[in-house]
Amino acid sequence: MNFKEIIAKLPYEKPFLFVDEIIEINENGISGTFTFDASSDFYKGHFKNNPVTPGVILIETMAQIGLVSFGIYLMNESGEKMDEIQIALSSSEIDFFKPVFPNEKVIVKSQKEYFRFNKLKCKVEMFNLKDELVCRGKIAGMIAVKTSR
Repeated sequence: MNFKEIIAKLPYEKPFLFVDEIIEINENGISGTFTFDASSDFYKGHFKNNPVTPGVILIETMAQIGLVSFGIYLMNESGEKMDEIQIALSSSEIDFFKPVFPNEKVIVKSQKEYFRFNKLKCKVEMFNLKDELVCRGKIAGMIAVKTSR
């Protein structure tokens, strides 16, 4: 499964797709990028005259790259046939260190803690292009697959 096929299997679309590219992926982890478009609605009113990306959107970006994209890869590697992916985020614990501004590109890196019984738990980190740590923590979720018969 190549990077574009993984992104195509994501259960999101614009404006709620927060994955531009997958840089690297293997059985232990994934890294990918996203650039926050300044015209996104969530910037309107999120700090007057000084828009900042909301923390919940940063968590969603980390989850889409570091958990969902990674989970799709792992499910495919296990031989699971996938017509439709359903994800249930079960927990997140994230610490924030730097703001992310409009038009800023971030890199998400995720390392698997465990993947069993379709539950994936990962350590995730987000960096800006200056290689500064934006946020980090742990995200876990359940991955369900619908297959056609």
